Amino acid sequence: MKKTKVSSVTEGAEEAKAEVETIEAEVMVELEMAGAVAAVTEMVEAVSSVMEADPMVVEETVEVIGAVTEMAEAVAATEPGPAAGYAAAGSLLHAQEQAGRHNITFSGPAVDFFEGALLGNGGLGVVVTTRPDAVMLHFGHNNVWDIRIAEHHGEEILTFKEVYDRFASLPADLGQLTDNPWYREYCEMAGDNYSKPYPRPMPCGSLLLRYDRRRAEVLGHTVHIGDGRCTVDFLINGKPAVFELFVEAEQDRVWMSVTDTATGSQVPLFHEARLIPDPKTPQEFPPASWENDAGAGLMSFTQILPHMEFPASPYLPHERDKAFRLAVRLPGAEFIGSGSIARLDSSGKSGGFLACAELREGPAAEIATLADTGTVIGAQPGPSASARMNAPTRAGYDHALAQTREAWREYWGHSFITLEDEFLEQIWYRNLYFLNCSVKAGITCPGLFANWSYGSIGADWHGDYHMNYNTQQPFWVTFSSNHLEKHLPYADMVDHVLPVSRKWAREYYRLPGAYFPHSAYPVEMSMMPYPVPHWGWEICETPWTVQSLWWHYLYSMDEEFLRSRAFMPMKEAVLFMTAYMKRPEAYGQPWKDGCYHIFPTVVPELYEITPGFARNSDCLIDLTLTKFIFRAFISACTVLGEIEAEGALLTEVQDILNHFPEYPEAESASGRVFVSVAGENPDTIYNVPVPLTTVFPGEEHGLHSPPAEYQTAVNTYRNHLNEGGNELVFQPLAGARLGILDLERFKRQIRYCLLPNGTCTNKVLMSGGRYSDTDDFSFMARMGIWFENFALPAVINECLLQSYNGVLRFFPNWPEHDSAEFRSLRAVGGFLVSASIRAGEVQQIEVFSEAGAPLSFYIPWEQGAECTRSSGEMQTFTGMAADMQTSAGEIIRIVKAGG
Repeated sequence: MKKTKVSSVTEGAEEAKAEVETIEAEVMVELEMAGAVAAVTEMVEAVSSVMEADPMVVEETVEVIGAVTEMAEAVAATEPGPAAGYAAAGSLLHAQEQAGRHNITFSGPAVDFFEGALLGNGGLGVVVTTRPDAVMLHFGHNNVWDIRIAEHHGEEILTFKEVYDRFASLPADLGQLTDNPWYREYCEMAGDNYSKPYPRPMPCGSLLLRYDRRRAEVLGHTVHIGDGRCTVDFLINGKPAVFELFVEAEQDRVWMSVTDTATGSQVPLFHEARLIPDPKTPQEFPPASWENDAGAGLMSFTQILPHMEFPASPYLPHERDKAFRLAVRLPGAEFIGSGSIARLDSSGKSGGFLACAELREGPAAEIATLADTGTVIGAQPGPSASARMNAPTRAGYDHALAQTREAWREYWGHSFITLEDEFLEQIWYRNLYFLNCSVKAGITCPGLFANWSYGSIGADWHGDYHMNYNTQQPFWVTFSSNHLEKHLPYADMVDHVLPVSRKWAREYYRLPGAYFPHSAYPVEMSMMPYPVPHWGWEICETPWTVQSLWWHYLYSMDEEFLRSRAFMPMKEAVLFMTAYMKRPEAYGQPWKDGCYHIFPTVVPELYEITPGFARNSDCLIDLTLTKFIFRAFISACTVLGEIEAEGALLTEVQDILNHFPEYPEAESASGRVFVSVAGENPDTIYNVPVPLTTVFPGEEHGLHSPPAEYQTAVNTYRNHLNEGGNELVFQPLAGARLGILDLERFKRQIRYCLLPNGTCTNKVLMSGGRYSDTDDFSFMARMGIWFENFALPAVINECLLQSYNGVLRFFPNWPEHDSAEFRSLRAVGGFLVSASIRAGEVQQIEVFSEAGAPLSFYIPWEQGAECTRSSGEMQTFTGMAADMQTSAGEIIRIVKAGG
């Protein structure tokens, strides 16, 4: 920001006042593009000098000084480090307001689970449904699972070599391997554990608030995504009223109040409250234990989650049991008997409706000792937070709301977009809202359906971790959207499955390293949950599981994370892959090409094990991800100084890379294309878009590629047939990387999958593959809230900014005449990038360097680029691209040369 000259006292108060306004305007502009701390400081100094020059303008400047102070405090409050400070500065003024433009509304009663409002804090999830006679809140939590697990048949499961040898001896002309009685029976045995309904996310019960529909009518609800609130509009005796509720950001509580719209005063609405344990609670569980305290207006139940697969009856506690406790505090409530129903004051004598519900979860022994836990303002979460759940007060409500709003403000400050395309902007903000509701550092990594569940909703496929894209996909958005903290639960999940993955590599494959599972659970596991060969042999899942650990480093340049969290899982995957590819069956005379092969393997969601292994070698996604993790491991060893220590393994890796199989290709009507395995029909109908994986997640092909390779990738994208269900993010992201994504078609596909709650489900697109013409194309819609599709903003980010090859590319897939602006999108190299485009021309670009890495970017102007550093030093670049060294903490502003 340039220095501002201040008027002398003799030039008059009006002139000085005008200068104050000018200074304020200039700083507002500066604040919009980073450097906020310095801008705020200078504004304070400049305004103060004006006041000293002429005391007559003191009154005129008080408001300005107050605004500046608030800005400075806000920036300081969200500035734990350079990256956070820059992000907060770049979006301080507008991000939360911009998010609030995309609230989710529903008209009339929302009686269905998938119509209800979604709230959450990354651990606790709440679905708010409304009926013509009641409001119902369904509770779930990422930490709360039915932790029972079936781990039988350990002695009957053969080793990989034993199964492989039996396969090799079967006739190659079988229609399918399960036509063989032995294999059919073996699959039934190996899949028996997974066929049990547990483990699964455990719904935590519901709170029903009943009202008299003769005097009250529900009109609809709004989810305020800017600050995490839900408001339900009512008419009470013909007058508008609002039922407001929100989930506390840091503690697992839901606050609720009803106010008169005109006066803001609390008013009564509900005359009855019920706590309802989930109707699908397993009958073999010990029954819920109830605790009601009429004097305190407290109603609660505790549910034990047994560790033993078959709990004794009567129940005997086990030291590994878990439990949860759902409690609600309802001042003035009168309990009916000893049950779960309470009468509420509907007369208004108690001052209107104000309540707080709380969920506690953890080891059963700890939860059982909570005679009465709960709401103490400012207490830390955890069983020792309080001895009593204090009565909710208006002051407590307001305090919790202020803290929650601040947490959401900080979240939205990480990155910001504004698009001329309102629908895409809406998708970006809403899905980042859902992401924040459903995942949080320090909490169990969500499975397929995140933290919202009820009855059997959220239980399909155990709601588990599927490593052939489902578990990885939601975390793709965390990198470019500048929410690295949201990736940490995934890293925790990798740590959790690493022991069983090592054990499976050692005992089943007789190989070193770790073979990561096809399916896994966030509970204690001593054996592989899904040891069935026809999907359990998907080799791609091992490099795929650890891939994002390397991305975390690339986007942050955090060497400590690389050393302490990423390197060991990456190494374990590399150890397994090198050993697997150097088995006698995978190279040598039978192959006659001098290459090391990935054999046998299984194409995700397509062929299973085929007779004669006809479709079970060198699957494209195995090859591209293995090459990715091999190269990443080499780079990681270089960064961490481990080249000498890992010399033997690196030699093995390089040997394989020097003798790597060719990628399978075929001729199609669109030209030369990639296919999933050699000899495959290029018009095969896929589920997972395997032929596109060299573009993403393999990151080998894209706009940077040589023309011939790029054209093959483009042909593959345009020729691809997908049956739907696993492509909503995956396939368009590849299109964006190639710069050919049709955004209008992308938007239509999103609309096809949208549910009333604002989330996207998975839907079938075509028959002819696994689906028939009589199948329900929406059969997955009622399974749960699909966590994976919260990655939709990643597609939009890739249309605005790409950096996967280490070179920034601006607006690579954006319509020429649509305006757009983004701030603090994160790029490879630890850069936070801001830019805008208008009338087809890129405007000013700003890059904040967190780590001082070299900066490379494609120059978006024919005239060249003029770069100005924080120091004031200027450089001009011409040609296709520019390269420059940066310093940690500096900002580089880039504009058109001569502009």
